[in-house]
Amino acid sequence: MKSRISSVDIFRALTMLLMIFVNDLWSLHDIPAWLGHTKGYEDGMGLADVVFPAFLFIVGLSIPLAIHSRIKKGESRSAIMLHIAKRSLALIIMGFFMVNLESFREDAPGIGKGIWEVSMAVAIILIWNVYENKKVFNSIPVWVMQGAGMVILVLLALFYKGGTAENPEWMKPHWWGILGLIGWAYLLCATIYLLSGQKLWIVVVCLIILHLLNVQEFITFIKGTRGIRIMVSASNHALVMSGVLATLVYLKMKDKKQTALFIAILLLLGLAYILYGFATRHLWGISKIRATPSWVAICGGISFSFFALTYMVADILKFTKWAAPIMPAGRSTLTCYLLPYIIYPMFFPLIRLLPEFLTGGLAGIIKSLVFALIIIQLTGLLERLRIRLRI
Repeated sequence: MKSRISSVDIFRALTMLLMIFVNDLWSLHDIPAWLGHTKGYEDGMGLADVVFPAFLFIVGLSIPLAIHSRIKKGESRSAIMLHIAKRSLALIIMGFFMVNLESFREDAPGIGKGIWEVSMAVAIILIWNVYENKKVFNSIPVWVMQGAGMVILVLLALFYKGGTAENPEWMKPHWWGILGLIGWAYLLCATIYLLSGQKLWIVVVCLIILHLLNVQEFITFIKGTRGIRIMVSASNHALVMSGVLATLVYLKMKDKKQTALFIAILLLLGLAYILYGFATRHLWGISKIRATPSWVAICGGISFSFFALTYMVADILKFTKWAAPIMPAGRSTLTCYLLPYIIYPMFFPLIRLLPEFLTGGLAGIIKSLVFALIIIQLTGLLERLRIRLRI
C-alpha cells in the first residue's frame, strides 16, 4: 500500500460533479423527487441529501494525509496548528459571505445582487489564488492582488443590505454556509488529529462523542429547548471525523500491506453505520434539514462503502483513466465550487431563454449534468491559466 491515495482525489472529483449537478436542479421542473432534497418534515432523503455529507467525509480523509505531509517536511506542531487555524478562518469567511448572499435584498437601492455575487467571487480568487510567482503578470506584486481582494470584501460588507424594507439587517452567520460549516468542522477535527499523535483509540473515542453530541443536539431541537451547544453542528463534525478514521486505518496498515483487511474494515464500518441509521430511524427519522442522527449514520455508511469501492478501482486495479475528464474538480475543488457564483449571475438572462424542453424531464437532467461537466472543464482551463484557489 502506498501513501498517495488516488481514490481520494477521484472521490472528491465525483462528489464535486454531483454537487454542481444537484445545485443546478433549481433551474429544472418535472424531475424525479429522489434527485433533490427531501423536505424537512419528511422521513427520507434524496441524492442531493447525500452529496454534502460525502464531501465532509472527504475533508476528513484528507486531514491525516495533509498533516503527515507537513510533518515530513519538518514543520513544527505549532506551525501546523497555525495553518489549520488560517485555513479554517478562510473557509468561515467565505461561507459567511456566501450564506448572506441568500438574504440579499434585490429590491434595495445601490449595488445589485448579481454584481455583489460576482464581486465576492472575484475577491475570493484575488485573496486565495495560488500565486506561483512573487509578481503577477510580471509587474503586479502578489500583496497588491490580495490586498485588492480584501478591500473588495470590506466594501461588499459595507454595501450589503439584507432583511426586508421594514426590517433591514446587516450580514450575520445564519447557518454559516457550506464552506463555513466545513471550516468549523475542519478546525476541530484537524486539531484533534494533530494532538492525538496518530493514536487510533483517541480518534475513535472522539468520533463516538461527536455522534452522541449529534443525538443530544437533535433531541434538544425536537424538544424546543436550548440545551448545551458546544459546536456548530455536531453532525458535520462526526462526518469529518469518520473520514479521518478511514485514512488513519489506512496509514496504520499501509506498511503491513494489509489491503484486503483495510477494505474489509471500511465495508464493516459502512455496514455498521447504515444498520445503526436504519435501526434508529423510528426514533429520529431520516432528514438532512434536521440533521438527524439516522441521516448522519446512513450518509457516513454510504461514504465508507463508496470509498472502499473507489479504492479498489483506482488504487488496487489501477483503473483511473476514466476519471481524467473530471479530475480538475478533484485538484482545484474550491475553484470549481466558486465558479457557479460567477457563471449564474453573468448568464442568468440566457438561462431564462432556454427552450422549455431543456428545463425539465430527462432533457433537463442531461442539461444540468452537462453544465456540471462544463464547470469542471472551465476549472481545468483556469488551472492552465495559473488560477487555482488553495487555502
